[in-house]
Amino acid sequence: MTPMFPLGSVLLPGEALPLRIFEPRYATMLDDVLVGDSTFGVVLIQRGSEVGGGDDREHVGTLARVEQWAESGPRQYSLACRGTARIVVDEWLPDDPYPRARTRMAPDAAGDEPDWDPLLEKRAELQLLCGQGGRRDRQLRWIASQLAEPVDYAGDDATAASFRAASDLPLGAADRHRALVAPDAAARVDVLASAVDDLVAALRFRLQA
Repeated sequence: MTPMFPLGSVLLPGEALPLRIFEPRYATMLDDVLVGDSTFGVVLIQRGSEVGGGDDREHVGTLARVEQWAESGPRQYSLACRGTARIVVDEWLPDDPYPRARTRMAPDAAGDEPDWDPLLEKRAELQLLCGQGGRRDRQLRWIASQLAEPVDYAGDDATAASFRAASDLPLGAADRHRALVAPDAAARVDVLASAVDDLVAALRFRLQA
């Protein structure tokens, strides 16, 4: 049984996750997490709210580990967590006293080595477009600044690199979730290249309007 924390955003393996705990059910969950192995599952909420329950949840998520925590009020906490691995929910259990599920690890399948060139080309195109549009749009200027540092994803661990590439990009929850559920690193990089291509097209239309 895995304690679960549904969120309105996607956590990817390797990413930092700051959390504020203020609902009583999640304070109870934290008690159990800290006396256990300090891990819990995070899944994206399809529909509904993070507060109060009654939400529809995705079945693929990420196992998170609590790295630091501090009490910020009576039964309220600030957490510093990090995503560690992809998980699949096989069965949701009753939300009593907090969301729980039967889960299993979901490592990447064996696959081809990623072709990074199309993604890096699209990334550079996005940076250039946002830099140009940033002359009249502060958000685009910020995106361009986030993409300014050179990146190199070649290495021994293609899975970790592909998740890091997803984290580096200014993508929405739907695209991040598609990257999370991709079966292997090569497929994930293809998903990212397609998502950035769509984002470039949308921004070009926006800037021409």
